Amino acid sequence: MTADYTKVFQDADAVEKYETITYAPDSYASRINERQRAYLRGLVTREFGGNAPVQHDFACGTGRAIRILHGLVRAAHGYDTSAEMMAKAAEVGSRAEFHQVPADGPVPAPVAAGTPAVVTMFRLLLNVDDAIRDRALAFAAKALPDAGAGILVVENHGNASSVRHLRARRHNGERWFAELSHEQVARLFAKHGFEIVERRGFSMLTPSMHAHPLARAADAAARRFPGTDAYAVNVLYTARRMS
Repeated sequence: MTADYTKVFQDADAVEKYETITYAPDSYASRINERQRAYLRGLVTREFGGNAPVQHDFACGTGRAIRILHGLVRAAHGYDTSAEMMAKAAEVGSRAEFHQVPADGPVPAPVAAGTPAVVTMFRLLLNVDDAIRDRALAFAAKALPDAGAGILVVENHGNASSVRHLRARRHNGERWFAELSHEQVARLFAKHGFEIVERRGFSMLTPSMHAHPLARAADAAARRFPGTDAYAVNVLYTARRMS
């Protein structure tokens, strides 16, 4: 959560646009969200069975990841720098306790709610600097002190191995939007004592391609083949603390 993030989402209009336009019905983002919802609910059911975890959603925004897991967790806590984002989360029905955290300084401490736990981080890592990424993973390490404590689920919505990479540089060779590679994510996790146990891709398309029916059909077909996760634009990583 950089200074730019906090400035943008302190503005109520920007928060409203994020919730109602970026995630409008049948939008690129909302389609991915539907797929992620099915996957994440299945993952939590398999991982925890009848022992419902506590959810800690870091950089919770408007509570998308919290709403995904409604009914599968025994308690949910959302953490964000933006009071406006958390107010919108409550307004749209995200059932959680919300905690405003500072943009810098000591690593925030998760609420002492016990284990097992699931820590979620959606749409955070891509557009922040390394210091904020370290801060986020250090928070996760506090919530998940050992391998038996639960799982971490992190979204990368700009995979550097995807077709999106072909548009990542202008004619002068300068990158014009952020990317994260699988290797960068793995190194970040390992630095904070996590190992990736599963990777799942949710779209091979860029937002501009999403409008084309044939491209959407091809995307649906491609996602059925093993190994295509490596080339998806949007990826979820599941990790746990190393033994």
